[in-house]
This record gives sequence, structure tokens and C-alpha cells, in this order.
Amino acid sequence: MEDTILRIENLCAFFGDHRVLSCVNLSVPRNKTTAVMGPSGCGKTTLIRCINRMHELVQGASTTGRILLHDDDIHRMNPIVVRRRIGMVFQKPNPFPTMSIYDNVIAGYKLNGVRLGKAESDRIVEESLVKAALWDEVKDIIHRKGTFLSGGQQQRLCIARSLAMAPEVLLLDEPTSALDPKATSRIEQLIFELKKDVTVLLVTHNMAQAARVSDYTAFVYLGELVEFGPTEKLFTVPEDRRTEEYLTGKFG
Repeated sequence: MEDTILRIENLCAFFGDHRVLSCVNLSVPRNKTTAVMGPSGCGKTTLIRCINRMHELVQGASTTGRILLHDDDIHRMNPIVVRRRIGMVFQKPNPFPTMSIYDNVIAGYKLNGVRLGKAESDRIVEESLVKAALWDEVKDIIHRKGTFLSGGQQQRLCIARSLAMAPEVLLLDEPTSALDPKATSRIEQLIFELKKDVTVLLVTHNMAQAARVSDYTAFVYLGELVEFGPTEKLFTVPEDRRTEEYLTGKFG
């Protein structure tokens, strides 16, 4: 395994008494894209919500096991610090509706009470929008509301907002499911470029997308991590019969 940034050890997740993840063990390689794939309701989103401690925000939700960022146990860290180091972009684009494009990008700093000088704000905004492949489209309208943008642009704005905090890991939860094919293609191209700067974990039920953009794939089924490995190998010679049946459309 390549250099590991995130190590998940015996992770179980619960909603009350109901177990939604069963003893997941996973080592996520640094500066690669790892797809988390599986049918709806299998636990994919719960898995990544555990990784940045959002799962525990749901009443009655709990976890057992450990998640290590480098060698730091995330459950011994301040959750705000965890979410700064592990950013997340959701299924539906959600720019803050009252804020300009500019203010959306640096919203994380304001929410955390971090004061930035104008020059530093300008630099972070431009760098983040460049990384999110949005700068050229918005640089002349940067003080207009973020909701003025198209769906695909809004999703890239949300990615820029996460990147502005300089995270080490970026969690993307079905980031293209609400977008048209052209916008989806832009986001996929962006995912490809992002791993130069950040480790990407992408939740998707779209097998073709996982095959196109990821270096590694984890297949989750009924709360269990069934198989994990290099994407090309998992798609061509899966080791587990359930992976093969999912890939050939026998269920899902």
C-alpha cells in the first residue's frame, strides 16, 4: 500500500441499536482518489460522515473503533479541527444563499472566527477558485451571490469553499448526482486534478464514474466493506463474488 493518510480500524456505526456499518477496516492512500461504491442504503454516506465526525451530530448516532488521520485519533481531536483538516462537499450544491461568491469561499474562516487581512483573503479566494476550476468563470462577478451560478458552478464553488481551509482530505458525497452530464464531466476532470493537493474520497453509486476517476475503489454492501483495491483490478478481476455480482448488475 502506498503512503497512508487515513486509517480506519474496526469501525462500526449505529443509529440507536441499528448497526449501519460493521467493523470496517480501510487504509486510504495519500494524494489518490478512492471511490466508495455500493447500492443505495449500503452505508457509503455514513462511512464518510464518520470520517469527519458528522455522523455523531445525529441524535442517537454512535461509533466504535478508531479513525486515524496520519497517526492522530480523530475522536481525540476537536471536531472543528477535524472538519478543517477533512473537508466535505455534499450531494446537492449548497452555497450560502445570502453570501457573495467571494464570501462563500472564505466562509469557513468567518465561521471559525479567524480574521483575515484583505490581501490574504484575496489570495485564498483566488487560489481556491483556481483549484476548483472556477476562477476564470467568476472573477468578474465575484461579488454577486453564489446562488446566481449554475448548478455545476455552485458545486465547484462548494469545492472551492472546502479547499480554502487547506484540508488534507476532501470527502465528496455523490457530488454530481444533481448535475447534468456536461457539469458532471467538469467535476470529474476537477477530481482528477485535485489529488495533486489533497486526498479525495468519493462516494458514488455510479460504477462508470468510479472507474473513470478513482485510483482505488472500496465496495460497500449491507454495511460491510466487501472488497478494496486498485480500481482497475477490482473492476476486472474482483476477488469477492458479491463484488462481481454488483458490477455485472445482478443487484444494486
